[in-house]
Amino acid sequence: MNAARPPAPLSRTLAAIPAAAAGGAVAALAAWLVLHAMSLPAFGGSPMTRALATAAVTVVLAATAAALLAAHLRPAMGRAGRAAVALVTHLAPAGLVVAVLGIPLASTRLYLDGVSVDQGFRTEYLTRMAAEPGLRDMSYIDVPPFYPAGWFRLGGWFARAAGLPGWAAFQPWALITFAAAGCLLVPVWRRLTGSLALGAAIALSTTAVALTVAAEEPYAAVVAMGAPAAAVLARRAAYGGRAAAVALTLFLGASATFYTLHTAVAALVAVLAAAGAAIRLRRVAPLLRLAGIGAGSLLIAASVWAPYVLARLGGAPASGATAAHYLPEDGAQLPLPMLSAGVLGLLCLAGVAWLVLRAAEPTARALALATLTLYGWALASMLATLTGRTLLGFRIAAPITITLATAGVLGIAAALSRLPRDTPAGAGESPRPGAPAPRRRRTRVATLVTVLALACAVAHAQSIPARLHGPIDLAHTDTDGSGRRADRFAPDAGAHYPELDRVLREAGLDPAESVLLTDERNFLAFYPWYSFQAMTSHYANPLGEFDKRNAAIESWTGLSDPGEFAAALDRSGWRGPDALILRGDLSDPEAPLTLDLAEDIYPNNPNVLFRGVAFDRGAFAEGWSATQVGPFAVLVRR
Repeated sequence: MNAARPPAPLSRTLAAIPAAAAGGAVAALAAWLVLHAMSLPAFGGSPMTRALATAAVTVVLAATAAALLAAHLRPAMGRAGRAAVALVTHLAPAGLVVAVLGIPLASTRLYLDGVSVDQGFRTEYLTRMAAEPGLRDMSYIDVPPFYPAGWFRLGGWFARAAGLPGWAAFQPWALITFAAAGCLLVPVWRRLTGSLALGAAIALSTTAVALTVAAEEPYAAVVAMGAPAAAVLARRAAYGGRAAAVALTLFLGASATFYTLHTAVAALVAVLAAAGAAIRLRRVAPLLRLAGIGAGSLLIAASVWAPYVLARLGGAPASGATAAHYLPEDGAQLPLPMLSAGVLGLLCLAGVAWLVLRAAEPTARALALATLTLYGWALASMLATLTGRTLLGFRIAAPITITLATAGVLGIAAALSRLPRDTPAGAGESPRPGAPAPRRRRTRVATLVTVLALACAVAHAQSIPARLHGPIDLAHTDTDGSGRRADRFAPDAGAHYPELDRVLREAGLDPAESVLLTDERNFLAFYPWYSFQAMTSHYANPLGEFDKRNAAIESWTGLSDPGEFAAALDRSGWRGPDALILRGDLSDPEAPLTLDLAEDIYPNNPNVLFRGVAFDRGAFAEGWSATQVGPFAVLVRR
């Protein structure tokens, strides 16, 4: 392999990063449009779609390998050749995203997991941002958002530009996000390593790992994808790198608007790197640079966080949110990807070996610090359970795996660089009879390395759709916002959602100005109505006072007098519901009108208990219109 060349001019990198991101986004969107113009069978019901995904994976990776091999064997290739190599390598991550996600999802309008469990609230948030400009909470009206809105806000802009409802924009926006993030990593790592081949290899491996372990949560995954580069930048910034300091500031600021957990760990790595540099240099300058990075990143983060922070500083009441009350089985174990079977396990194992054996090198030291910090966070999360909460350590598995995989690529490249180099025969020496010429030997070795790397890459990448089989199936079996299932089986009660929306609008209600009380979270995921209560306390805005709202709802179920019921709604302390969507049969006086309340039961797993409560029909005898829509009783306040 060629030794790393001196870095290209910074101006070239600054131009390449947005160009690569934009190119990846456009390529992913174009591919999505083409795929959805076709009629492909559901992924789980036919091997055809899986075969197409495997073929696409092979073509993308083979084209990238061929381009890099050609660049290695012909370093003096012309401008057109270099441009072709750059185009292929910089867009390869987008091709990989389309192959392993876009094709399996081409027969459905939903994204991974459909609208089941957590994907329901994510879809609800994107639907909200697509329907209304500005920063809005996904559920509560007139409340600034608490969950980071950056990815959803940008997705809302995309949805409006594309003319799509938020739920239908989720899939293409997720593909665009992964593609743009993967493609921009090529010039980033090319700058950090001085090698296009390494930049492309790290970007592709990072994209593949992210799609393997974190595809359901794209906004968190892309932050994890940038974590290894951020660790390297943190060390360089600590030792005076100005460009690194600016880049780290931009990353931390932008990532804080996407996903705060990964940002917090990346910031902790930066703090430790600066502290280590200050101790080693016996100077305060690294800490001052850290302060500047922190101030700059906070300014960027304020573009999303300012309304919530100002509300809290202004004394707004807050209670009931339990985001840290979750401890799944994964959170009770340390992630050890280097011991897993398969190509990914071997790559991570190579990463561990490189981090240990080359610990004196700056890049290895930076990634080792990041790895130790991530494991420290996971352990601290386990110990934090003694305080009645966690640090959501199970989410750390993705950045750990990505960091070790990145180290693995660097380690393999370092090992290859130590292979004996061909040297011309000395004076009086003659080549061994029958031995191939040095150039031919170099070609054979490079070709062998390329073929082996390609085989390993295809082996892992073609397995990603199978690993995501469950989430892909849910994307086809969940009823979408149009009331249909992608697998063409009969839909569930979601088939009545369009009629629910019509009834509410014909009653004079406006989604942007009205509040519903309902436990039909999927309805709120597809239609941008505000909700009196959030899905669960774990995704609830603290300013919404989830616990107190639950208590208020339960108190309302004990009222039968219409006047008392209306008065209770008005004096609740929050904007009361303009309509209720309950389960029940209005034609049967004995049938209950029910609603499920979500309760936090941490540390149990599952950590949510849904408990049904019933409203007294007498409370709606006056001042309410009642309409039956399928299994739903729609009660609208007049």
